[in-house]
Amino acid sequence: MIKTGHGTFNTPVFMPVGTAGSVKGVHQRELKNDINAPVILGNTYHLYLRPGIEVLGKAGGLHNFINWDRAILTDSGGYQVFSLSEIRKIKEEGAFFQSHIDGSSHRFTPENIVDIQRLIGADIMMALDECTPYPCDYEYARNSLELTHRWLDRGIEQYRNTEKKYAHDQSYFPIVQGSVYEDLRKLSAERIAGKDMEGNAIGGLSVGEPAEEMYKMTEIVTLILPEEKPRYLMGVGTPVNILESIALGVDMFDCVMPTRNGRNGMLFTSEGIINIRNAKWKDDFSPLDSQAEIFTSEQYSKAYLRHLMISNEMLGAQIASIHNLYFYLWLVREARQQIISGNFSSWKNSMVKKLSVRL
Repeated sequence: MIKTGHGTFNTPVFMPVGTAGSVKGVHQRELKNDINAPVILGNTYHLYLRPGIEVLGKAGGLHNFINWDRAILTDSGGYQVFSLSEIRKIKEEGAFFQSHIDGSSHRFTPENIVDIQRLIGADIMMALDECTPYPCDYEYARNSLELTHRWLDRGIEQYRNTEKKYAHDQSYFPIVQGSVYEDLRKLSAERIAGKDMEGNAIGGLSVGEPAEEMYKMTEIVTLILPEEKPRYLMGVGTPVNILESIALGVDMFDCVMPTRNGRNGMLFTSEGIINIRNAKWKDDFSPLDSQAEIFTSEQYSKAYLRHLMISNEMLGAQIASIHNLYFYLWLVREARQQIISGNFSSWKNSMVKKLSVRL
């Protein structure tokens, strides 16, 4: 269980991604009442640029701004900044970059990232890190890791020397890096574990490396990070990725896949993956998922959703997004119940087979 200033929630948990203060196509009411998400993710980079921290400060923080009374985690923006390879420079001081919106110049440092997240009011704040690309050579990965560790020391100092802006407490998670190099991952995990922060994250995976490499690096890290503190695998992933990573000891996940793929017509179900645009669903009036407990409060048939998607009706993307998020949240809750009952391994293996099938 993870306790925050905006509620306590069970793990494993999946966090819908609300990059700029909105989970695309999904109303906050639906996130709470249909999907029952206990925590969502925001992104410091996007929120800093728009609407800006001045607006968020005046609003009393992101919770007030978006009318959300449950937990929020904010990514530090490191991944977004480092993906802007043509318009950013990495220095010891921090990351210097140009806005993708208007080209204006900005900088992120380990210190101001703490200050920005303080103003946003996230319940869980992330340290500034450099997310290495895949593939990258060993020397680059090692130098990047050392920079991330130096930034972490500065970020922790800023976190400990600053006060929360609002009534609720905020925690601060370091991020393990090291690309796909076993010795670097071990080094980073040991360094991060030694910081004794409230929780720990695993970054720099699900960036193009084979799934087996991701699992290998995750296992190396989870064997080192303390079991009694939440372990967050950033940006992962498919339902299969999530189940395999839960088996390795991961507690927290986020990914844009449920909403992004949903908008494009891909549905995740308990029997496998559906491309709802396919003609085979044209006159299939069965529900989106055959398993009763995966029904959301509003029931629609495959035929109706296909009609909406083919007709480019906005409602189609909304229904698909809600369905996929509901499925992801059901999956992690069911995983918890299977762990408690002692049946997780056999259940996971049977689910992985189903979830890999294209229907």
